[in-house]
Amino acid sequence: MFNYILLQAEGAAQTAAENAQGAAQGGSNWSFWIMMLLIFVVFYFFMIRPQTKKQKELQKQRDQMKKGDKVVTAGGIYGEIKEVQETAFIVTIAKDITIKVDKASVYAVESEKNDKNDKKEDKKEDKKEDK
Repeated sequence: MFNYILLQAEGAAQTAAENAQGAAQGGSNWSFWIMMLLIFVVFYFFMIRPQTKKQKELQKQRDQMKKGDKVVTAGGIYGEIKEVQETAFIVTIAKDITIKVDKASVYAVESEKNDKNDKKEDKKEDKKEDK
């Protein structure tokens, strides 16, 4: 009789252990999906969204470029826009030298304010060197 009670208790313990494992597997399945969702949200807010915002700003800046703007190309060529076409700019890089550049390869516009600030800083540095 004592053996019968031990066998019953052992069977109940095994059944409880199997149920716990099944519940743990089901719970881990949910935690997996929650973690995947959290990773996606983090990637969206820290990588995807800022990049699309930056691309929209750059496209807006390119659309606003006009004749006479000083630009820098992706290749590092500095020049001034001579003509604006549908998909390209004609850029003057030196006296009587013009090149045709795709709009997508123009990354920066040099503003006159930056040029003036640079000249002021150069003058200040020259004065410091003279002293």
